[in-house]
Amino acid sequence: MSTAYRLRGVLLPEERDTELWIGADGRVSAEPIPGASTLADQGWIVPGLVDAHCHIGFGPHGVTTLDQAASDAETSRDAGTLLIRDCGSPLDTRPLQERDDLPTIIRAGRHLARPKRYISGLSIDLDDPSALPDEVARQAADGDGWVKLVGDWIDRGEGDLAPLWSDEILAEAIDVAHAAGARVTAHVFGTNALPGLIRAGIDCIEHGTGLTDELIGEMAERGTALVPTLINVENFPGIADSAAKYPIYAAHMRELYAGAHDVVRRAAEAGVQVFAGTDAGGGIAHGRLADEVVALRAAGLSPSAALGAASWAARDWLGHPRPVPGAPADLVVYRDDPRADMTVLREPELVVLNGQPFRV
Repeated sequence: MSTAYRLRGVLLPEERDTELWIGADGRVSAEPIPGASTLADQGWIVPGLVDAHCHIGFGPHGVTTLDQAASDAETSRDAGTLLIRDCGSPLDTRPLQERDDLPTIIRAGRHLARPKRYISGLSIDLDDPSALPDEVARQAADGDGWVKLVGDWIDRGEGDLAPLWSDEILAEAIDVAHAAGARVTAHVFGTNALPGLIRAGIDCIEHGTGLTDELIGEMAERGTALVPTLINVENFPGIADSAAKYPIYAAHMRELYAGAHDVVRRAAEAGVQVFAGTDAGGGIAHGRLADEVVALRAAGLSPSAALGAASWAARDWLGHPRPVPGAPADLVVYRDDPRADMTVLREPELVVLNGQPFRV
């Protein structure tokens, strides 16, 4: 039987002392609830954290089992992440969406790439690039409002990063997604693939380490978001070390790594919306969103902007409510103000998902 709850603390981003009531239906109540059990009488209350780039169902050894995917989602939940934008997974995770003890998962279907131009087993590889618009239409219908493209990857013939798609095909494909009510994002490391994607009207860029000032300005004008996945960018030197037979590519990856924080700073200063994503799955462990927020702060975002990028601002961007009356009670409570010390995010005192407490 469900229980009604009460908690009190400083609610962010409003920064006001707040008393929240959670009904037995798991939603925030507009009115006090007699007899409600008290969960917390002090602390800092933050809308449930958001990992805007994650891969539930993919791991270091490829596609996971559904049980492992559930375990990975639980790891994220216990770290305070209660909303996940899954940026491409080969596993059908719809069964996990039915569980109210797991974070909300926004599925983006499968990555769309060209043969031998992405991670084996992760993407749908199109022999004919002109098939991209039709496949985008299928993924838009299969996902939850997002489609994921691979914008660039190493071209072994060139020995460096190179775009996968022509500008014309990208424009057609993104128009198809938008007509279906879906938004589009793309994996992009280098610079050359970015102009075609941004000018085609893409909604978000993942990683974006090759962004120039001119491209950042275009993103700001168009409202194109950036999810830089800085803790994944930390892997770039290792990627370069393992690519000795492609010296141009290796040098390029080191150059992109060196400038990654500056790209994020310049993007934020230009007015580009920046959101936190871990790229968990594969080489990044789940549950590390706090590390990404710390990295965003180190890159120059203000404490409120860095935290908002992983909480209230990201929820607004993805169309999922903050904990307001009538909305699901998804929130995290911290002992101290996480804006004063972002490492506090690594130690939540209390996680509340769909109105149910998970003490950690």
